[in-house]
This record gives sequence, C-alpha cells and structure tokens, in this order.
Amino acid sequence: MRKNSIKNTRINGEVQKVLAEIIRKEIKDPRISPWTSVVAVEVAPDLKSCKAWISVLGGEDACKKTIEGLNSAMGYIRRQLAHTINLRNTPEITFVMDQSIAYGVNMSHKIDEVMAQDRQSAILRGEAVESSEEEETSEYDADDDEDSEDEEK
Repeated sequence: MRKNSIKNTRINGEVQKVLAEIIRKEIKDPRISPWTSVVAVEVAPDLKSCKAWISVLGGEDACKKTIEGLNSAMGYIRRQLAHTINLRNTPEITFVMDQSIAYGVNMSHKIDEVMAQDRQSAILRGEAVESSEEEETSEYDADDDEDSEDEEK
C-alpha cells in the first residue's frame, strides 16, 4: 500500500475520527485538557506506526500536561482503537503537538489589533471611517435595488 493511496487516506481518516472519540469520551485523566482536538493522523503504509497531531487550546502548561496524559494512556487508547477498527495491526501511536489552531487565533487577534489601530489613526486624522460591514451591506442593498428594478420592467 502506497503512502498516499485511497486506502491509506481512508485509514487515516477513520483512525483520526476514532482517536478523537476515545480522547473526548473515554479517557478520564485530569491532565488531558477538554479542549483537545486531533488535527491530523498519518498511519504508516505497513500499519505499524502512526503519528497523531494533537492541538490543545490553552497555554504551554496545558499542552505539556495533555501530551503526558495521552502518553500514559497509550495502552488503553491502542486497545480501544483495536476494538473499534478492524486492522491487521494496531499501530503504535506517537502524539505530536500541533500549534496551528493557537497560531490562527493569535494571528486573528493581531489582525483585529491592527484594524483597530488603523481606525484610531483615521479618526485622529479626521477622515471618515466606515466599517467594512456597512460597506458590504450598502453594496448588497444597491444590488438588490437594481435587481428589483429589472424585474419590474
């Protein structure tokens, strides 16, 4: 089985779904954050190993504790995975911390800050400031008016 084959892609998706369910519903370890998500899973073509990218919404301390909790529950997770998914071999799971969600939230906050600074500087310069929502609404209203005029003719 090749790495990017359809079968491997299906196995990756199924393992990701089941792994997320196990972490969310069945593990009772208090170290594991309730804001833990399985971002991606990559199962090796021989089904012997698996990398699971985990994202935790919270601080660095929550991330470290969650990884520790998942590593300590590795045997239970593999057993539940084996019971749920019928594979020839149950893969050995390696948990890798993925910071993409935290990075996206951080970038969103930075964009909001820059937009607020731009509005403040425009106000100080005495320029008229329109919010982007008002511009979008006025564009849609103008389009709707043109369409209704066309329909009346």
